Amino acid sequence: MINVIEINGEKAVVTFDPDIQMLRGEFVGLNGGADFYATSVHDLIEEGRRSLAVYLEMCREKSIEPRRKFSGKFNVRLDPGDHAAAVIAAAAAGMSLNEWIIRAIRDAAESNNRGA
Repeated sequence: MINVIEINGEKAVVTFDPDIQMLRGEFVGLNGGADFYATSVHDLIEEGRRSLAVYLEMCREKSIEPRRKFSGKFNVRLDPGDHAAAVIAAAAAGMSLNEWIIRAIRDAAESNNRGA
């Protein structure tokens, strides 16, 4: 099970590590690693706050931009059959392939943010 939580405005992916029997949080969208562990959700959020504060302070001290910049462009490699199916689905929806993919990504991201 993978979940996303927000701590002080930053998103973190939460997973369970069965080897150490702990919850693990990892901030996404940062330029560096800032992960944190705990045995309860409450403690995980507190550890996340501490980890994020240390990370941001380090970035300030070293004049490093803490957040990743996204260009809005990325390449996707997929099976030719899946490519063809996507083109057909996009055309059937009256959209370009790019519009259709943007909608699919947004729908999937919104579903994940709702805890689906």
